[in-house]
Amino acid sequence: MKIALIGAGLIGQSIAHLLRETGDYEVVAFDRDAHALSLLEAQGIPTRRVDSADANALRLALQGFDALINAMPYYLAVTVATAAKAAGVHYFDLTEDVRATHAIRAIADDSTHAFMPQCGLAPGFIGIVAHDLAKRFTELREIKMRVGALPEFPTNALKYNLTWSIDGLINEYCQPCEAIRNGNTQWVQPLEGLEHFSLDGTEYEAFNTSGGLGTLCETLAGKVESLDYKSVRYPGHRELMKFLLDDLRMSSDRDGLKAMLRRAVPATAQDVVLVFVTATGMRDGRLVQDVFTRKIFAKNICGVPMSAIQITTAGAVCAELDLFREGVLPANGFIRQEQVPLQAFLDNRFGRLYEGARDVAGVRELAEA
Repeated sequence: MKIALIGAGLIGQSIAHLLRETGDYEVVAFDRDAHALSLLEAQGIPTRRVDSADANALRLALQGFDALINAMPYYLAVTVATAAKAAGVHYFDLTEDVRATHAIRAIADDSTHAFMPQCGLAPGFIGIVAHDLAKRFTELREIKMRVGALPEFPTNALKYNLTWSIDGLINEYCQPCEAIRNGNTQWVQPLEGLEHFSLDGTEYEAFNTSGGLGTLCETLAGKVESLDYKSVRYPGHRELMKFLLDDLRMSSDRDGLKAMLRRAVPATAQDVVLVFVTATGMRDGRLVQDVFTRKIFAKNICGVPMSAIQITTAGAVCAELDLFREGVLPANGFIRQEQVPLQAFLDNRFGRLYEGARDVAGVRELAEA
């Protein structure tokens, strides 16, 4: 299967290494950044220099490919998806942006090819887990989805290091968030809904961020009383981000905030990804709760050092591409994350990057602040 990988950043590089290692995929990386492409070329991965923001240039470059994986920032998702439809190739991406996903869904209408956005960690794997838990109840009351991509050794006041896209991080902190409350779908504000909890003896906080639910609000509408997604951070992070975004009005100057974070907050490859989902409801006449937890740490994969966010994000989209190639997923149209069977994902050669993670013990109940 011939794959065009659009975006040669850290996640794109991880995707390229994972797919190439199998021998089942021929991968060519597209980007306009010559330096990023040179890093892949040094590893023997073919590249092409293409302007990812130019839909027509992409359409021409995509001739002869079977599918593309879009590892570019969220604001390029619609452009790349448009090029994919025009070129007649299947489309997979990692976007967390709600509006981009709605636009891609419209692009997928009546398409003879598959369009599957949100194939990363959150949205992505977290929605696959939540939907699997939801199916286990005769009456579903509540689902809480919590994900954190965190430094393993926090040292600054924010207790945070840059582990993934700054554009994506700022976007999820600024955009309205979907949720279901009292059976009704509604919008809630980012950085609100603060709560504290403890896992494995470590204290965390969680708060509303945008995009993590994917299409679950629509899928579970009328089936659950309460559904929400929150990002996990170390205590104190949210208060400082609210100061920057609200009090200093940086939410209206995203370029300035991006430059500030790049200048002041270092990146790290020593990170940990925390996945924590709880589902509560009735089963066999009893009120019960099921919990799914994982902690994934940075390690060497395919002989290449990868951060935890690289492992989980690249591993998820590679697993879903693999399942699509095997016929587990629909062959065309818009594909939701919750259409992926959890056990099939975890049994997949890429999905096992999650299954091999350490389970989390010592869960203490979430407590609203």
